[in-house]
Amino acid sequence: MNPDPDYSAAYVVLRTEEGLEGHGFTFTIGRGNEVCRAAIDALAPMVLGRDAADLGEFARRLTHDSQIRWLGPEKGVVHLAAAALINAAWDLAATAAGKPLWRLLSDLTPDQIVDLVDWRYLTDALTPAEALDLLEKARPGREQRIAHLSEHGYPAYTTSPGWLGYSDDKLVRLAREAVADGYTQIKLKVGDNLDDDVRRLALARRAVGDDIRIAVDANQRWDVGPALDWMRALAPYHPWWIEEPTSPDDVLGHAAIRRGLGSSGIKVATGEHAQNRIIFKQLLQAEAIDVVQIDACRVAGVNENLAILLLAAKFGKPVCPHAGGVGLCELVQHLSMFDYVAVSASLQDRVIEYVDHLHEHFEDPVVIRRGAYQAPVAPGFSARMKAASLERYSFPNGPAWA
Repeated sequence: MNPDPDYSAAYVVLRTEEGLEGHGFTFTIGRGNEVCRAAIDALAPMVLGRDAADLGEFARRLTHDSQIRWLGPEKGVVHLAAAALINAAWDLAATAAGKPLWRLLSDLTPDQIVDLVDWRYLTDALTPAEALDLLEKARPGREQRIAHLSEHGYPAYTTSPGWLGYSDDKLVRLAREAVADGYTQIKLKVGDNLDDDVRRLALARRAVGDDIRIAVDANQRWDVGPALDWMRALAPYHPWWIEEPTSPDDVLGHAAIRRGLGSSGIKVATGEHAQNRIIFKQLLQAEAIDVVQIDACRVAGVNENLAILLLAAKFGKPVCPHAGGVGLCELVQHLSMFDYVAVSASLQDRVIEYVDHLHEHFEDPVVIRRGAYQAPVAPGFSARMKAASLERYSFPNGPAWA
């Protein structure tokens, strides 16, 4: 579904009168990036000259405006634009506090976390009181979990071996290298040709053995019936999950696929393109997914992702974020680490996606050791691109476009 990406981002810098800066962005894959930029400009009057100390109120201001909501209530391009601004505000707050974002969030009290969430449309599935109870139960052991992250990091999985178009030899070589590098899970793209996918998954399984998890990702290619037929053909090679088997908005379709695959042991994962917390709520209520895949920029930034983390904890589902692209690895690591410290208190079946490209453009790039994200220590949200990269690649006047 995404065969020709030109990885891009609509990038925001917020500056205060005191000279502090907060950097944020929302990821796109090329055409339409200028539409995100226009939406950010439309939201700018709600930010300029305004106080950002209350980040719950700041986020609600950007998502509650009645005229902007008419364009797409909490979804689509306007929501992506809100994500860029809200993420920039959180980078500003963490920088001002002298803490990496995951530590800033982890140091909040349960009451403060609950106050950051927009509870509209959620209370039939999770109430603020229930969320407060979840967070209170997770308080014991916080410091030990922080120490664990500082020493061991957070488990990652890699998509590097699995891109469509790789030769069989390259797939096998990269799969073996991933295991040697400490990864316990890899992911393969599927959905173009069934015979090819059966062959590729068989090769990958032989290359890594039975103890390594292999997830597969269809990127929304199928209707419900073809999804079931395809995955039953791949079942002998024990895929761990099927990611985005159908439209990300099709809650009932996901539920049907999950029911149809129940006896196979194949899990259903979705979230990379889920447009807001309400879709996640419905996926969980309908028992349509086994794995929740948040994205740091798809929904309205940090605040809405906090709501989704709390929903996942209420329904007992692991969160395994989508990452890759431009800067998504840098951002989402903070959300998963906060989830472990303060929400789920668990690493069971939890991994963050990792793709090894474009990190060189960031001032605080991710660090992977032994198949794990190392906990960021620099203040902020790890969102700041290098000035030279911003200058070179800014469209349309940067030298890269000349």
